Amino acid sequence: MVTLAVIGAGLRGTGYARLAREIGLAEVVAVAEPDQDRRADFAAEHGIPVERVFADWRDLLAGERLADAVIVATQDRLHLQPAVRAAELGYHILLEKPMAPTEEDATAIAEAADRNGVILAVCHVLRYAPYTTRLKELLDEGRIGQIMNIQHLEQVGWWHQAHSFVRGNWRNEAESAPMLLAKACHDLDWIVHIKGEVPERVSSFGKLVHFTKENKPAGAADRCLDCSVEQSCPYSAKQLYMEGLADPARHVWPLGAITRDFTEEGVLTALREGPYGRCVYACDNDVVDSQVVIMEFADGTSATCTMTAFGALEHRKTRIFGTRGSIECDGETLRVHDFLTNEVSVIDALAGADASAASGHGGGDGALMEAFLAAVRDNDPAMVPTNAQASLATHRVVWAAERARHTRTVVSIGKAPHHA
Repeated sequence: MVTLAVIGAGLRGTGYARLAREIGLAEVVAVAEPDQDRRADFAAEHGIPVERVFADWRDLLAGERLADAVIVATQDRLHLQPAVRAAELGYHILLEKPMAPTEEDATAIAEAADRNGVILAVCHVLRYAPYTTRLKELLDEGRIGQIMNIQHLEQVGWWHQAHSFVRGNWRNEAESAPMLLAKACHDLDWIVHIKGEVPERVSSFGKLVHFTKENKPAGAADRCLDCSVEQSCPYSAKQLYMEGLADPARHVWPLGAITRDFTEEGVLTALREGPYGRCVYACDNDVVDSQVVIMEFADGTSATCTMTAFGALEHRKTRIFGTRGSIECDGETLRVHDFLTNEVSVIDALAGADASAASGHGGGDGALMEAFLAAVRDNDPAMVPTNAQASLATHRVVWAAERARHTRTVVSIGKAPHHA
C-alpha cells in the first residue's frame, strides 16, 4: 500500500486523495493546508492523526519522510518550494498543472526531480482519459496515415470563465498565470502527445475582449445582488450559484469555491460579501477570454488550438486530418473516416460523465491516479507516460505561445525533442 501526503487540500488535492483511496492502492497519512476548516475536514475524512496535520507545508516537510509520495496541489505560484523540498527528501511527486507560472521555476522543479531520482507526474489528465488512449492506439496503428493537421477546440464554458477566470483565483496574471498556462497547458500537452513531437515554431493571438468595464450594461451594478439588469445577464452570479444549490454535484464545484454553507442564506451571504458576487464587468481580471495558438512541426505539418470562453463547458473537440483518413473526436466518440473505402466508423471511447473537474475530466483523473500509484508501488517511472523533462517541454510550448502573443511574432522553440 502506497502512503500519501497531501499539500493543498482544495478541490484538486481533495479529489486526488479521494481517488487514491477509492482505487485501493494508497493510504493518505498526512496533510498540510492553511485553511483551518478544510484542514480539519480533510484530516477527519482520511483519519489522519493530529501529529500529521499541518497548517504549513514547511512543517510537513521539515523532517524525515512521512509518506512514499506527495500530492502538491497548492495555488500555481506556490508549487516551487514544496515540490523541490519534497524531491530533496525523496518523495515521489504528483504535481498539479501547471508545473509553475514561469519557465525558471518549472525547470528548477524538473531538475530537482531528476537530481534526486524521484518520479514526477504532472497532472495532464487529458492524456489519461479513455478516449485519448483509444485515439492514440488508432493513430499509432496508422489508421489515418501521417498526421497532416490537428484542429483542437477547448470550450471553457461561459459560466466557468466567469467563475474561475473573471471572478475567481485565475482571473489575474500577476496573481496566478496566463490563462493559456492555467487552463490550456492541458491542451497543448495533449496535442504534442497525439502528434508525437514538440512543434518547432509557434504563434498566437488573443486578448481580453468582452469582460471589461467598457462592456458593462447600462444600469448594471458592481454586484449582481444589487443589479437591476441581472436577470437578463447570462453571467449572473445569482443565477449560477443559486441554481447550483439543488444539485449536490455542484456543491463540490463551483459552489465549494465560494462557501461552505450550502443554504440559500449561505450562498447569498457569499455573493454579497465575497469576490464571486461581483459583476463580470467590474472585476480586476486581465486574462484573455479567447486565444488561438498555431503550431508548425519539423515535418512541415501543423496544428491549431482554440480556447474560448464563449461556448458550453463540454469535452474538447478535435479534428485530425491524415494522409489516409481523418478522425473527429468529441471526448465521447471517435468518428474515423477511411479514405480508401470512404467508410465512416464510430467508436465509443467510454468517457466519464462530463469534461469538468467535478466529474473527473472524463475519466482522466482516475486513470492518472492509478498510473501514478502503480508507478510508485513498483518503483517504475515508465508506468507514468511523461517524465519531468517531457512535461517541461510541453510547458515551454505554452510560454513560447505567450511570447508570440505579446510580441506579435512567430517564436522558434529550437530543436524539438521527440515526445510521444
